[in-house]
Amino acid sequence: MPGMNDKNNKSDMNGIHTDCADTGCVAVKCIVSEGASLPSYESSEAAGADVRACLKEPLCIPSGSWAAVPTGLFFEIPSGFEIQVRPRSGLAAKHGISLLNAPGTIDSDYRGEVKILLINHGKTDFTIRNGDRIAQLVVASVVQAKFCAAESLSETVRGSGGFGSTGV
Repeated sequence: MPGMNDKNNKSDMNGIHTDCADTGCVAVKCIVSEGASLPSYESSEAAGADVRACLKEPLCIPSGSWAAVPTGLFFEIPSGFEIQVRPRSGLAAKHGISLLNAPGTIDSDYRGEVKILLINHGKTDFTIRNGDRIAQLVVASVVQAKFCAAESLSETVRGSGGFGSTGV
């Protein structure tokens, strides 16, 4: 099922978006397996592109259980970027379906199939079918830190207070 901007997603033979120079987008190379769909932005201002399940048969996630749902997608993410995997709010609000590891991270050096770890917090079993939108993908820049061992840290008003220490 195509997203609203698919008509604008011009790609060359290598799957590289050829219109990124004009729009300033980040080009993510993608192998799309048979039966899979490219992620799609469902509104003009959407931050996350919906990703769909790529299944040969329906997959039932029992209440209280989780499953790794295949997407049929393989990415080559430019160095300096990651793809964050985030839950879809409608699945969470209507069915109790969320991500087991939210947000998930797809690193730029990962080349395997992207699978989405969905968990069913709902009271009933939930069935996913081929083509169902199961998560959102957000491309984000990455800055690697240099972690330095230290003997002490600077003082702050908050100090070591955590887990609700600033109010609920």
